[in-house]
Amino acid sequence: KKKILDSLKIIKFSSVVFETPSSLVQATPTTFGDLRLANGHSAQRRRVTSGPPPSGLQDWLHTFQAWSGPERLLALDELIDRCETNQVKHMMQVIEPQFQRDFISLLPKELALYVLTFLQPRDLLQAAQTCRYWRILAEDNLLWREKCREEGIAECVSSRRRKSVRPGAAVSPWKSAYIRQHRIESNWRSGDTREPKVLKGHDDHVITCLQFSGDLIVSGSDDNTLKVWSAVSGKCLRTLTGHSGGVWCSQMSVATVISGSTDRTLRVWDAESGECVHTLYGHTSTVRCMHLHGNRVVSGSRDATLRVWDVSTGRCEHVLTGHVAAVRCVQYDGRRVVSGGYDYMVKVWDPETEACLHTLQGHTNRVYSLQFDGVFVVSGSLDTSIRVWDAETGGCVHTLTGHQSLTSGMELRDNILVSGNADSTVRVWDVRTGQCLHTLQGPNKHQSAVTCLQFCRGLVLSSSDDGTVKLWDLRTGAWLRDVVALQSRGSGGVVWRIRASDTRLVCAAGSRNGTEETKLLVLDFDLEESKRAE
Repeated sequence: KKKILDSLKIIKFSSVVFETPSSLVQATPTTFGDLRLANGHSAQRRRVTSGPPPSGLQDWLHTFQAWSGPERLLALDELIDRCETNQVKHMMQVIEPQFQRDFISLLPKELALYVLTFLQPRDLLQAAQTCRYWRILAEDNLLWREKCREEGIAECVSSRRRKSVRPGAAVSPWKSAYIRQHRIESNWRSGDTREPKVLKGHDDHVITCLQFSGDLIVSGSDDNTLKVWSAVSGKCLRTLTGHSGGVWCSQMSVATVISGSTDRTLRVWDAESGECVHTLYGHTSTVRCMHLHGNRVVSGSRDATLRVWDVSTGRCEHVLTGHVAAVRCVQYDGRRVVSGGYDYMVKVWDPETEACLHTLQGHTNRVYSLQFDGVFVVSGSLDTSIRVWDAETGGCVHTLTGHQSLTSGMELRDNILVSGNADSTVRVWDVRTGQCLHTLQGPNKHQSAVTCLQFCRGLVLSSSDDGTVKLWDLRTGAWLRDVVALQSRGSGGVVWRIRASDTRLVCAAGSRNGTEETKLLVLDFDLEESKRAE
């Protein structure tokens, strides 16, 4: 009854006559019959063929027309109350179709597409099921390119992937890219993945460093070797031998791998061939850290110096001296070098002049971790604090407190800092304000020291001595799930290192007491792509 009355009110509203000053515009339909005729329907279609019209019908209609608008609505209200169900249904069948207008199809294509840009991708997928024309509009490639841009998806589906689409199906490559990314995101969050590939190697030694580029994984160990693995097949492609001491740090760019060892050297390797391209001599103690940028790598050593090397020639270009104890961490952005050491100091260097621009003093114990984005230097120390420094002035901007132990790892991106600590917690900070946004803990928190972390896709991944890798929501700080849980977790199993891309997670795991084999675990979240690769 209410729907019928509302429909009749719409009819009344639509009967208003809009006039231009020149009175050139014709009046809109004033009655429902006029509206039906304007929509191209014959007034005869609504006649009921159940016999001759009742006597007095015309008089009744004349009386109805003589009433005012409010009187007509009152009369209709009373009439509907006296109608049987099938009679009300008949009225609805006559009235409703006149107000079901496909306004999208009536618009020029450009305007229709503009309207659709205001829909969320999920709504666009539903709109495509409305009718054939809507499907054509909702498959528009430029429309989906804009949706991908809003979501930060920079690459559409490759031509190789498009060939897998059934012939004759007009599917937007950008739409396919969006759906693929949405599926991968769902797999990360919900756990829809295959059993991880298990890559066994390095015997019972510790995997000290882990790199991941494309389909290649490189693991370094205290057994003096590095191993190159296929992320697709899980096979060990080659073992890189040459170091005479344990490998403690590494960097990788495409197929170029640089490793640092207790034998006081760096080595440059071609991961595709296994060849050692250069051996870099100069340090007089263990090479403990390094950072690669472009064609240059900066190494830090227990000899308290840093060295800047040209990777292509193997030549040492600069030596940075000033620390009075071991250099434990280094960052290099192509313009400035930042280093942290066991002398409690953080230093900012100009590598070209070998000058120390700033010595950042404030920590009261060893500096173990650094992040540098060109604006802020962030240092983590055994003194439990994290300090945020201005890279240009050398001033301390914030001291971040809350952790209870050593900050072993950090990651900084777009003013958001994620820190992992030996106190078993992960914290999320805003380095501009110094505010702690989230502490990732609660009933599902790590039960032991956090060993490594990474954040991507709005997610935080953290590994721990407790034998798990946990997934957290960066925005809310909520625990989502345990991505990896070793069988020996809680009894010696450790996840030492993790590396993640948008579609894969690689974990280096083992134990210090023989309860877990040393191995790599590879989880693939792009299930469709992995099926094609097989």
